[in-house]
Order: sequence, then C-alpha cells, then structure tokens
Amino acid sequence: MSQPEIVQSILDEETVVSRVHLGGEDELFVTPNRTLVYRAEGLLSDESVDEFSHAAERVSVKEGRRKAKISLDYGLDGSETFGLSAKRLDEALQPILEGVLTSAGVVGDDERLVEAFRFSELTFVVTEKRVVRHIGSAVWDEDYETYHYDDVTDLTFESGSVATTVVLTVDGRQERFKTPNEDARLVREKLSKAICDHHGVGSLEEFRVKMAEAQQQAEAEPERDNTNFGEGPDPLSANPAELSEDPTNSTREEEPAESVERQPVEATPTTGGQTETGTETEPVESTNATVADAGDLGFEGSGFEPADEAVSSEEDIVAEIQSLREVVETQGEQIRYQQELIEQLIEELRRGR
Repeated sequence: MSQPEIVQSILDEETVVSRVHLGGEDELFVTPNRTLVYRAEGLLSDESVDEFSHAAERVSVKEGRRKAKISLDYGLDGSETFGLSAKRLDEALQPILEGVLTSAGVVGDDERLVEAFRFSELTFVVTEKRVVRHIGSAVWDEDYETYHYDDVTDLTFESGSVATTVVLTVDGRQERFKTPNEDARLVREKLSKAICDHHGVGSLEEFRVKMAEAQQQAEAEPERDNTNFGEGPDPLSANPAELSEDPTNSTREEEPAESVERQPVEATPTTGGQTETGTETEPVESTNATVADAGDLGFEGSGFEPADEAVSSEEDIVAEIQSLREVVETQGEQIRYQQELIEQLIEELRRGR
C-alpha cells in the first residue's frame, strides 16, 4: 500500500515499523524515532501531517466512549496530544509505546514489544526479553519496574473469582500483580510464550525443569570446590631423607669433626711437661678421647632423626594421600547420585507427574 506523497517527503528514508488506519483516509505511521499522524483533505481542513517525537518522559491516555486522546509529555518542552477513535486506541498505542520505551533505553533497539495491557492504573508490557510494569494514572513514566527473563525462575497463575494473580519469581522473590479474568487467558499465553521462547523451551513445564536443573548444578559446584589438593601431594616431589634436614643442625654436627682435626696440630699429645722448644704446656687430652666423647653424644642435640622416624614421616604422607583419595571418591559418588535425581525428575515431569 502506497504512502501519501506528503508522508513520503517527511519520512525520507526512515523505516515505518507500524501503520494504523484511523478511519476514512487518515492514517498513523510509526517509525523507531517518531509518530506521524496523517490527516487527509476534508471539508473543514487541508491535508496535513503532525509529528510526535518518541523522546517523551511520560505517556498518558484519556479514553471516552467514542474518542480517545494520546498525550506525550516532554518535560520542560511541554506536551503534545492527538485524538483518534477509541476503537483504534490499543492498536495505535502499542507501537507508540514501543518507540518511547526504546528511545528511553528501557528496551533494546532490536527488542520487539509483544503485547501491552492496561488494567485500570496498571500497565503491563510484555516484550521479547522482559516485562515492564508501571502503576499510576499514566501509561508510562520514569517511575517503572522491569524484570528481565534471564532473572525469572518461575511463572504461575492463581485464579480468583474476579481477577487472576500473575506470580513472577525473580531472583528468588515473588512479584505479584492482578489481571481481570476476562484478560487472564491472553496474559497467560503472551507472557508464557515470551519467557519460553527466550529460554528455548516449549512449555512452562520444560522451563521449570530447566530452572531446577540449573539450580541443582549451582548447588553441586561448591561441593566440588571444597576439595583441597594443596596440602597432600606437595611432599611427593621431595626426597623423604631431605625432610629431616635442618641447616642449623648440620652446622652443629660439623663442629666436633673440626675440633678432632685441629687438636693433633696444636700440640703433641703428652701428659704434661715441655715441648721441643722447652716451653711448658698444659696437659692436653688425646685425640682418641675427643673422638670417644663425640661418639658418646650419638644423635642427642644434633638435629638428625633416627631412620625409624624418617620412615614414619613417609608413612604419614601415604596415609594423608589415601585420606584425600577417599574424600574425592565420596564426593564423586554424591555428584553421580545428584545427577541420577535430576534425570529422574526430568523423566517424571515429562510424564506429567
């Protein structure tokens, strides 16, 4: 369907994302950045086009029995309003609201609006990636709430005599809002399909299974992280004989050997008297006595450990490794058991239990 020449000249190369028939030859053209309202030539007016930017801070609607008005508030720049038939209000409002939300950065540039619902003072917008909720007399302003489908873990509906409560579980908390029963079915269909399409599942039952599986995996991760392999295997790269060495004790062991070598040089072993030069000396104990005294000390105070203690240290290492192996095997069994539970849960849900 061709566009009026006056509209083409204003649009230039801008893409029209929505086109709404307003009655007669009047039409509404919506682009990503603005809305154009085309009025055909009539008895009381000439052909014209009104432009409305989507950079609005507030969107309001006034609805009567036959006529409706859409107002866009631009803050300090004032507001602009245009009228249309009440029968065309919802059809026209949805693409305009999508453009305003995109311009405000509430939704992404490539994110399409699925459906917009207005229930008294509640506006509930379903997009491809999130839910936007606004409470107040306006359809939308800067006081809004948004829930991304990545953060949604469950969706249920509670039926009542007058209204149906939508229960949206987001990050572990429940967000509730009511919809009239006459609109509850459409809300259920649009919201359920949007969430399921985003998560790549075919139904809410499959969505809940996917969320339960993700939760089970998240709970299993800390158990695997608790296993500590840092203390046990490190000593395996060392020589068990080196574990008992102490540089300080090695120095103490070398001191007696040095005294054994120096004593024969310093003086000739005698019981007293004079040296060859005639100088009197003090009685000096023999080298054999020194060696004997060193032999009497044994390992006492030397820092060395007997062979049986080194063997005991090696046995402790082996025992610690064995203990760690048992811990790993136990946790492996727990993970396998949890996997079996998940598979059983999926199978039962598929059977409708």
